[in-house]
Amino acid sequence: MSLMTVSEVADFLSVQDVRVQRLERESLLLAKDKDDAGNPLFDQSDVEKYKELAERLGGL
Repeated sequence: MSLMTVSEVADFLSVQDVRVQRLERESLLLAKDKDDAGNPLFDQSDVEKYKELAERLGGL
C-alpha cells in the first residue's frame, strides 16, 4: 500500500488541497492514516478508484 499526502492527491486529481480535505471530511475519500502533523494520508489505489468513479459520473 502506497500512501499519498493531501498535496499529492490534489495534484493527481487536478484539484486544490482544500477540495481533498473536504472529500475526506465528507467521507467521500477515506484516509488510511494520519501523518505526524495530523494530516490525512490516502491509499493510492483508493484515490485511483475514486478518480475513475468521478470521471464516470461526469467529472470531479
